[in-house]
Amino acid sequence: MIVDPSTQDAAANYKLLIGSILPRAIAWVSTLSRDGVANLAPISFFTVVGRKPPMLSISMQPRADGVTLKDTFVNIRDTGEFVVNIVNLELADAMHRTAFDFPPDVDEFEAVGLDKAESQTVRPPRVKAAPIAFECKLERIIPIGDQNDHVVFGEVLRYQIRDDLYLDRGRIDTAGLQAVGRLAAEYTVVQNAFTTPLDPQVLALQQNRRLGRLDGFEDGYSPIDTNNWSASGATR
Repeated sequence: MIVDPSTQDAAANYKLLIGSILPRAIAWVSTLSRDGVANLAPISFFTVVGRKPPMLSISMQPRADGVTLKDTFVNIRDTGEFVVNIVNLELADAMHRTAFDFPPDVDEFEAVGLDKAESQTVRPPRVKAAPIAFECKLERIIPIGDQNDHVVFGEVLRYQIRDDLYLDRGRIDTAGLQAVGRLAAEYTVVQNAFTTPLDPQVLALQQNRRLGRLDGFEDGYSPIDTNNWSASGATR
């Protein structure tokens, strides 16, 4: 199948992108509004973009109406600060519930029952139970295309790392993190690792093997096929 993106609308292109580029790391971003209201939202267009200084990027689209900017973006633009919290399996449900489009005056920490922890270098709080958090200051914002999308670059000022995950020689215990990633409209947890080359017998066992499900739904199920899915990335 060959698809020309210029013949499709943004939602159709979004489906192909999020179903192909996976798993995607999740930035669970905490911010503060100008009025001091805490906001918390997951963003899966997220990656590392620099080392010295350490730099992250998150890309955001508008709300479901295609016009209204998301609170996360507005808060970062207005205050210049944010925290990226890493999601593990224990926090997956709370993270998912913060994907709803709450009104700007609602504190998402309180709405989903999450404890805050004070950051060292920025005003927004971090998720207390998050295994890793990055305190960031805004470096730049770049508008993208004609859909009111934006890429935000942030410089990491502090790493907040759970003690048991910080190993000798300054690396992360990835095997103990149970990091959660985004698929299309679903999630996955990192539960295996490998180096190459793999034994041919191992490759043969994995060939054409489909993902196992942890939620009891049948193979092939996707929230994209339900009315709960939104092309804005928010949960309904």
